[in-house]
Amino acid sequence: MIDPRWLRQFAAVAHTGNITRAAEQLHLAQPAVTMTIKKLEHQLGLTLFERRQGRLHLTTEGERLHEHAERILGALALAEQDMTALHDLNAGEVTIGIPSMLGTFYFPPLLMAFKHRYAGLNIVVEEAGTQSLQAKLLTGRLGLGIALTADLPAGLCSQPLLREEMVAVVAKDHPFARRQRLALDDFLQEELALFHHGFHHREYIDDMARQRNIRPRIGFESNLIPLLKAVVRQGFAVTSFLRMAVENDDDLVPISFETPYFLDLCLAWPAERQLSRAEQAFIDFMREQPAHLYSQGEDSL
Repeated sequence: MIDPRWLRQFAAVAHTGNITRAAEQLHLAQPAVTMTIKKLEHQLGLTLFERRQGRLHLTTEGERLHEHAERILGALALAEQDMTALHDLNAGEVTIGIPSMLGTFYFPPLLMAFKHRYAGLNIVVEEAGTQSLQAKLLTGRLGLGIALTADLPAGLCSQPLLREEMVAVVAKDHPFARRQRLALDDFLQEELALFHHGFHHREYIDDMARQRNIRPRIGFESNLIPLLKAVVRQGFAVTSFLRMAVENDDDLVPISFETPYFLDLCLAWPAERQLSRAEQAFIDFMREQPAHLYSQGEDSL
């Protein structure tokens, strides 16, 4: 039987690529972590890491174990949260996976209101793209997360949140700024500032470019919204955001695409895992929110 403590140390080394940094994160001595990895490899009869260019990389066998380790450690963390909440719903924590745009422009007042209701409950926000969050939900590494309603697999339950338009964003002095609508082909011909893969905005744009046999010129890649805004503001590129992300930016212009594109977003959780009391409380809280949150547009692709 594999000791969960060994898995925790193994996962930290896999994440950092360095035993010393992993030991520092875990507040352990470096020799202790080194010994744990050796014991784990000996017990399994497998080589889990290989060193390349001064960094530890997972072997094929190590990657398989890492997938299991993340599921196991995630399940243990959720179990600990649930047991704490059984004593007192104003204790413990709830973890929610949220994409950066929603985390910046939509969720702050909701999270503060939830925190006001359950003052002793810790709220942990895990930032990632909707595709990455969906994968973590399906593998049990995350209890609650934001997902796209249209792509929701059978293994997840959901609560609708909102519909929001995905728009092109340009500087106010850009030639496109005077347009009411923008053809996707014209957008794809510009130099682009985009999120990394794992975010629906990026995958959608890449997919549209492939369908049109256009090779997009991606000048900047970042998940930092202020950086992408700065790049667009200075005229180096154009980008695509949810409309809510630029409503208060006077120097940036949102433009609907010729065929308006709306995203239906929901709060999702694994169907086969029993919710903790804290998670159920958050879902119930979101169900109380006003229905007008869903009425941002009528057409959806």
